[in-house]
Amino acid sequence: MTRPGGKGEQQAAEYLAARGYRILKCNYRSPAGEIDIIADHHGTLCFIEVKSRSGLGFGFPAESVNRVKQRRIARVASHYLQKNQRKDVPCRFDVVAVLPETEPEIIMDAFRINR
Repeated sequence: MTRPGGKGEQQAAEYLAARGYRILKCNYRSPAGEIDIIADHHGTLCFIEVKSRSGLGFGFPAESVNRVKQRRIARVASHYLQKNQRKDVPCRFDVVAVLPETEPEIIMDAFRINR
């Protein structure tokens, strides 16, 4: 496993691992962009975007995962699946929101991409 990037990603990875996620990759890069965390959760491959904020002045962290970002994440996930020959595994997109002095919040199956 590669190490998470920032403090929020590290906090999210530890939180996920404590809840049964097996972290496979952190900061996976492809020509299409990057995914913060790739993990296995009870046989489902999870592509996880971590959003950290220092406060709510700009809204809830997960709100920044808009359609454009969702499509980019999906392209990176597709690259990972092809490169690792894992096309037939169940997958989902999760978002972890991290705010100071609170427990991270997991939004499982946060969005879906039409194929």
